[in-house]
Amino acid sequence: MANRNKILVPSAREELDKLKVRVMKEQGYQVKSNSPDDVKYEIADELSIPLNKEYNGKLTSEQAGKIGGPIGGSMVKEMIRMAQEQMIKNK
Repeated sequence: MANRNKILVPSAREELDKLKVRVMKEQGYQVKSNSPDDVKYEIADELSIPLNKEYNGKLTSEQAGKIGGPIGGSMVKEMIRMAQEQMIKNK
């Protein structure tokens, strides 16, 4: 499955991948540093959602959200926590 996420700063991809690895490991998932996107397959397997590496066009929006939501949601929560921490430091 091709990664079609567009980030504003392409050079930030590596740091976002590191964040994904750290956050998802904290959630108890087995995440490899060299392939952080593979965590979606572990989540899909837990939820009995048939996600594969080729075509996934038959997945419903709900299924896709159940897979991606925990990943993206956890990353956003962590980025907010980090920003709040930084704001407190800079007071």
